Amino acid sequence: MKLPTSLLDYHLPEELIATSPAEPRDASRLLVVSRSDEHMFHAATFRDLPTFLHADDLLVFNSTRVLPARLTGLRSDTGGRVEGLFLAEPEQGTWSVLLTSGGRLRAGTVVKLIGPNGETSGVTLELLRRGEDRGSWLARVGGADGLGVPSTEILSKLGTTPLPPYIRQARKRLGRDIPDLRDRAWYQTVYVTDRGSSPGGIPGSVAAPTAGLHFTPSLLTQLDAMGLCRAEVVLHVGLGTFKPVETEFVEDHPMHGEWACVPRETILALSERKGREKASGGRVIAVGTTSVRAIESLPEPLPTGPGAADIEFETRLLITPGFRFRLTDGLLTNFHLPRSTLMAMVSALLGDSTRGVERLKSIYARAISEGFRFYSYGDAMLILP
Repeated sequence: MKLPTSLLDYHLPEELIATSPAEPRDASRLLVVSRSDEHMFHAATFRDLPTFLHADDLLVFNSTRVLPARLTGLRSDTGGRVEGLFLAEPEQGTWSVLLTSGGRLRAGTVVKLIGPNGETSGVTLELLRRGEDRGSWLARVGGADGLGVPSTEILSKLGTTPLPPYIRQARKRLGRDIPDLRDRAWYQTVYVTDRGSSPGGIPGSVAAPTAGLHFTPSLLTQLDAMGLCRAEVVLHVGLGTFKPVETEFVEDHPMHGEWACVPRETILALSERKGREKASGGRVIAVGTTSVRAIESLPEPLPTGPGAADIEFETRLLITPGFRFRLTDGLLTNFHLPRSTLMAMVSALLGDSTRGVERLKSIYARAISEGFRFYSYGDAMLILP
């Protein structure tokens, strides 16, 4: 039986949309619930996380790097402002971008990129043809500062942090003007690594794996000291993470593809814990929905033989209530947008069919009544087995 998308609706007061993170990061609040105990509802602080974990539990982190992918430019023909997002560099010197403009954009239009403070640059984007998604374009990079320059270098100089629209809108409504340099630090995990680009030319993420934003170096050190194990995946978070479900039923949503890499060491750690008694440790706790998506997309059985290696793949996995989790025992996650695939995934972890959705909405309602902050810069929720 399919899940009606309307069941993923809920009302959030505007004042609970977090426009900046807690400082320090682990001062955010943590709501602890359980898959097996519907009565568990414990409000804590994120730095209390170790008290809810066991030695030899395995935390799986997504260590992708968030790119300063948000772009601003001026049309060379009209001088009109253009805003957009870098998506990929499928070929050297050719970008896939998402653009919006006050006037209609056409093939042949040239956009001159400007920096975060409005400074001019020698980088241009010549629009070649429309992409598959609404507002997307394939563009040729040019100009004195653009020819032959890697996309990551251009973005580092001219791009800004790709904050979700709801944060930008809430800040505008509140009159909050925060320098991009602060967001560049806030919107990046402390354990980020660089594992290169995907085959499609995607060198990083256009959205943060937000559950990981709460960790500090000292908290990670504390977890290591208690014998807890850490494993890494890399999943480059794509634009589709912001896309609401617009179909009548969640299962009919056209799921976006995202590139992932699961290292051999992580596969072996997951295999070692599969089927083990979980009561005193050895549980697999995914840090964020992107980590869940990466490990649940792995082939079955897990490739652990003598020739086992890192696995790279594109995943279009859509997790809805009724999904059989093979590897994920628990989840650390933020509070998600209504009508999102992320809500559907968390619901699936809490129960089959509509029961999981009802549980999640009940948890959200109580979190709202207790003033928890929602979305990317908001508080966290730990779902124990």
